[in-house]
Amino acid sequence: MAKASLSLATLRFACTGCGGCCRGRGDYWVEASRTEQRRIQRFLRVSWNWFRRRYVIAYEDGSEGLRWKNDRCVFLDRDDRCRIYPARPTQCRTFPFWSEVVASRASWRAAAKDCEGIGRGAVIPLAQVRERLRRYRRDTTPES
Repeated sequence: MAKASLSLATLRFACTGCGGCCRGRGDYWVEASRTEQRRIQRFLRVSWNWFRRRYVIAYEDGSEGLRWKNDRCVFLDRDDRCRIYPARPTQCRTFPFWSEVVASRASWRAAAKDCEGIGRGAVIPLAQVRERLRRYRRDTTPES
């Protein structure tokens, strides 16, 4: 069966701030490099050690990320708003333009079930989508 291709030239997205991408059941995580962690730590104006103890988790592969609690990012407030939005990691900045989300129409539609911003707003220019994907790949590729 042929995979239903998704035209990157027709993707619409306008973040509504709903927090849908910050909640989920199962195997969800937000990877955050040391540079991203420092940016968040400075934004919160807390000590490095306190930030790391409270908000960072180490994964089996050696990478690190932000903790989740009760199927939510720890930085999602009671109103489902991101408390670190200006300092959020690349993974958050590039959603929903992740390779696995734009891989097919089915994956785009599946992501739209949790994200009310997918399908809204103006068409995101193809060059912008490709740049976001390029940055995401660069920022998530493990260092050798």
